[in-house]
Amino acid sequence: MNRILLIALGSSFLQQTFVSIGKVLPAVLAPMIIAELAYDPSWIGIYFGLTSVFALVAQMGCGSFIMRHGPLRMSQVALVMLAFGMVFMTAGWKIAFLLSALIGGSGAAISTPTSSQLLGKMSPPRLAPLMFSIRQTGVPMGLLLGGAFGPTLAQGWGWRETVYASAGACLIFVLMLQPLRPWFDTDLVPGRRFRFSDFGSTLKSVIANPGLRNLSFACFAFNGMQQVMTSYFVIYLTTIGYDLVAAGYVFSTAMAVAIPGRIIWGWLGSYHVQPRRVLTGIALGLGAGSLGLSLFSAQWPVAAIIAVSILLSLTALSWHGIVLSESARMAPAGMTGSVAGGVLSFGQMGALLGPLVYAGLLRSTGSYGIGFLACGVPSLLVGINLLRLRED
Repeated sequence: MNRILLIALGSSFLQQTFVSIGKVLPAVLAPMIIAELAYDPSWIGIYFGLTSVFALVAQMGCGSFIMRHGPLRMSQVALVMLAFGMVFMTAGWKIAFLLSALIGGSGAAISTPTSSQLLGKMSPPRLAPLMFSIRQTGVPMGLLLGGAFGPTLAQGWGWRETVYASAGACLIFVLMLQPLRPWFDTDLVPGRRFRFSDFGSTLKSVIANPGLRNLSFACFAFNGMQQVMTSYFVIYLTTIGYDLVAAGYVFSTAMAVAIPGRIIWGWLGSYHVQPRRVLTGIALGLGAGSLGLSLFSAQWPVAAIIAVSILLSLTALSWHGIVLSESARMAPAGMTGSVAGGVLSFGQMGALLGPLVYAGLLRSTGSYGIGFLACGVPSLLVGINLLRLRED
């Protein structure tokens, strides 16, 4: 592995880690924010709902900016937007809270397409699944760091100061990335301009290609279940007799497993198994895990609940590197970031619709399990469809 590839991988990993910390802080600091600003708790739901909407729009429209300014420059822009979005959140005004979702959510959303363009250009095709998977471990790493240290720092410094520290770290990293621009922003298209038609072009580019279309549907199914699991898993466990600490421990265990899980899938996809078959296994495993999750009860042994949680971690929380490396492989030359944005936009649709479907089923049936079962069905269908396809 050459030095340039290692630098590209390291910088992409750190970018994903900083972005993930910035995205999770509003959630882990929510009790303090609500108490001090006297907000209704529903504002947190509104914040994350708007973040998903703005992320969808940003991912669909970022391709032209990446081609014009380069993936490293747009990685810096993503971090600056996230930092300013976090600072807006501390102002104490509801309009600033909404601006935080707009600016920060958009910045966080374009971070993955930009780093995909960068890493896709530098990675040998055979190593791409492993490289992308290692890069994507920055996401659970950031979630773990933000969840572990965010509340502790906020209790000692205050929640605003903790947010400022995270924003400042993002800006410092932006400066650290600057010397790398001559290495990575070498194939700019200065004449490329953003057009509103880019939204339709991005969707068309992934829907018209059968391989990218299958990836998009997989991303929709996987990300929808991921969002449902992260939103409702802990509270679900409390309904079957777990206290909050024990439920949080099980969730943290699952989150930790996602770090090596992503690398394992990337290693298999690079060296041993055709990446599509890895995706097939992930889809079918996620369907099986969703069925197991729907059947949880107070009579289940702790070991069995942890085993199903680990299966879901290895599937619903670990698919990203394989999906993104495959989208990079199938993308036309110079369009890796745009195609990644198109595929990920389907994932954002899943993240929006999954919790809505789950909430509707929960409200109508009163059952947490039925919602998990229903939200796992799309992944099962994706797995069955991938089984039917021929090898490339």
